[in-house]
Amino acid sequence: MLSARNQFKGTVKSIKLGNVMAEVVVAVGNFEVVAAITRGSVEAMNVKVGDTVTAVIKATEVMVAKD
Repeated sequence: MLSARNQFKGTVKSIKLGNVMAEVVVAVGNFEVVAAITRGSVEAMNVKVGDTVTAVIKATEVMVAKD
């Protein structure tokens, strides 16, 4: 159980591995959530494109701007 309430099930659309970090794109309905996590976490969880995962968002604020 997590204390974060913003949890969204989705499908891994892409993974870009760097030396230390990885960018994981998760498709949640018609939206994409992009997470920067460690490469070690991707490897330890054995995350692959097409996997069903949960995107957990824990933030103190969200800002939106429009020109």
